[in-house]
Amino acid sequence: MTAQPSSSSSSVTTDTLAAFSDAWNRHDIDALMSFMTPDCIFQTAAGPDACGARHVGTEAVRKAFAGAWQAVPDAQWVNGQHFVHGDFGTSQWTFTGTAVDGSRIETDGIDVFTFRDGKIHLKNVFRKARPNLPAAK
Repeated sequence: MTAQPSSSSSSVTTDTLAAFSDAWNRHDIDALMSFMTPDCIFQTAAGPDACGARHVGTEAVRKAFAGAWQAVPDAQWVNGQHFVHGDFGTSQWTFTGTAVDGSRIETDGIDVFTFRDGKIHLKNVFRKARPNLPAAK
């Protein structure tokens, strides 16, 4: 009997990643968390570690996701381009928003994902380091 190759358990598609992005732009934490595995991992673009900051598990990831909107209340991820291949995917985007001092943020970035059981297991963020733009007058 020949061993059958294991098929990917992921049913994540580019439409899934587009819906995930839409939830970010709506600032809908419950919708976001519905895309994540129970033992999910979120690695931020900045932080004290080589990976940025690493948040593990539903509670920690939920808190870290919500922190993005606390830091930049009008945060948006626009011009999304999504790619999925098996249990791996990416979303490229432009992050926009207003910093606490009124300066404008506009910078490109990418999320690198791994999927498991049709959900996002790891969201690893990379964002260009760019000075903020002057505040709108």
